[in-house]
Amino acid sequence: MMSVVLSVLPLPPSERADYWQSIVSDTLVPMDVTLHEREPATGTMTVDTLGPLQISVVEAGPARVSRNAPLISRGGAEYMTITLQHQGTGRLTQDGRQALVRPGTFTCSDAGRPYGREQPENFRFTSIRVPKEVLAVTDTELRAITGTVFDSHCGTSGVVAGHLERLADQAAGFDPYTGRQLAMTAVDLLTVLVRERQGLLNPHASEVARGMLARIKDYILRHLADPGLSPEMIAGAHHMSVRYLHKIFEAEGTTVSRWIHRERLERCRRELSRQSRSAPTVSAVAQRWGFVNPSHFSRAFRTAYGMSPRDWLSSTRRV
Repeated sequence: MMSVVLSVLPLPPSERADYWQSIVSDTLVPMDVTLHEREPATGTMTVDTLGPLQISVVEAGPARVSRNAPLISRGGAEYMTITLQHQGTGRLTQDGRQALVRPGTFTCSDAGRPYGREQPENFRFTSIRVPKEVLAVTDTELRAITGTVFDSHCGTSGVVAGHLERLADQAAGFDPYTGRQLAMTAVDLLTVLVRERQGLLNPHASEVARGMLARIKDYILRHLADPGLSPEMIAGAHHMSVRYLHKIFEAEGTTVSRWIHRERLERCRRELSRQSRSAPTVSAVAQRWGFVNPSHFSRAFRTAYGMSPRDWLSSTRRV
């Protein structure tokens, strides 16, 4: 997939301010842009799309952006944005909280509610726009992470940032199918982050254990298609005993195998729900996500969703 590059640099300095404001508001979400330079010396945005995610690497000079009720009514309320700061400092204000950002941190903002972001110096960041509907969390749960700064180098937030940074660095090289699958892994990791911050993960687990759990889940999600994925394989990849692996998942109230099984079924359900002219067969979807026995897959799907995979496929095609 080709990246789209938008830049003010080809324009005369006197025309750059208006063009940059239109780039920001039209490409991300409608925003009010206040530039702290009369004639911007720089302003470049490189945009890629992976599945439901829009990934934009932004380099520009000092500015402030904000969203208020009239701008929200113009569109974009269905998105949240993760911003990975690479250069320059900034400040995000939303939901009564203020996050001071610096290189090596990231923030989350909900475009459905007012917010402001101040960048007082030249900056570079990666902005990932995520449709809220693909996250398995409510708007109330999402408020747990807005207006808050996260460390990109440790714990669950470090796993999330690492995955998003790799996606952004390699986005142009992925084929559409691979890009979508990796994007959905990012969505699942974001859901883990929201649930952890909301306190929906085990509060008694240590920070080390939570960070390890996030890394293990990241590994599992990247290897779901491998029918040989097993507790032994996972434990070996993380240099731990199978017993300790099971202990980490016990704190979540589940088992490794059950979590893998649930995530595979969910991927199959999503793929069977996709509206496409060349819809894959049920057996092809099952095999793609590690189910080697069609009968077993059909029984497991019916148990989880109350109907067979073929009935599910038929019902989504009628919508």
